[in-house]
Amino acid sequence: MTLQEQIELLSAEAAPSEQEVMPVVTELLHLLNAGKVRAAEQDMQKHWRANTWVKKGILLCFKYGRMSDMSTGAFRFFDKHTIPMKSMNLDSGVRVVPGGSAIRSGAFVARGVICMPPMYINIGAYVDEGTMVDSHALVGTCAQIGKRVHLSAAAQIGGVLEPAGARPVIIEDDVFVGGNCGVYEGVIVRSRAVLSSGVILNGSIKVYDAVNGTVLQSTPDTPLEIPEGAVLVSGSRPLDTPFGKEKGLSVYTPIIVKYRDPKTDAKTALEDALR
Repeated sequence: MTLQEQIELLSAEAAPSEQEVMPVVTELLHLLNAGKVRAAEQDMQKHWRANTWVKKGILLCFKYGRMSDMSTGAFRFFDKHTIPMKSMNLDSGVRVVPGGSAIRSGAFVARGVICMPPMYINIGAYVDEGTMVDSHALVGTCAQIGKRVHLSAAAQIGGVLEPAGARPVIIEDDVFVGGNCGVYEGVIVRSRAVLSSGVILNGSIKVYDAVNGTVLQSTPDTPLEIPEGAVLVSGSRPLDTPFGKEKGLSVYTPIIVKYRDPKTDAKTALEDALR
């Protein structure tokens, strides 16, 4: 029986025993840590899909784990015994700067990733080569982060675990995420996009593309998707209600103000957009 079949079977059982659950979740965490399975994957047409069985397996860790003392030295940790801290060493090739950072087991962190303190990477996340996770940044449950991404200070990449079929947040290669940005609810940010400081993206927000004169938003069947190379800044639009018009109120909205030229880096594109 495959690991996927075992997880599906255990998820359907009312109360499987610890003896049944532990070998399965242990194997799943091993494969997640090694990047051999992922909570979401891209097909040949560049469409992202959630691997529901992987997320069901992670849910088993929470549901059937019991509280355990996982303290190491002066650092006191108390968590489910099924989800220890990720085991890493010098050969992992990940630079983790001292100062209160943590990476949970079941997260893949590729060689060349830089983790500035304090930051946190949760179970099921995938962080690819050359990415910077800056101070106070969060990579949430099952979030998928591509190569050479810069997650600036206090950037929040939201996590999602339930329902199991829900698509996690996807940040593709070479994306720049500015400080205090938040990306949530299955939003897809395509490669080379730039989010300026404070941009918030979620499943219910509208993004105004000032370059192409279009409005981007999610539907019941598709997530909000930020196009490749788009440069976003925080903006506002008038509140179109009688009271809003009377009081001159506006609401927040992200705006695409330009698209990156293939020869320009993220910093140059952002500086040009904000001038």
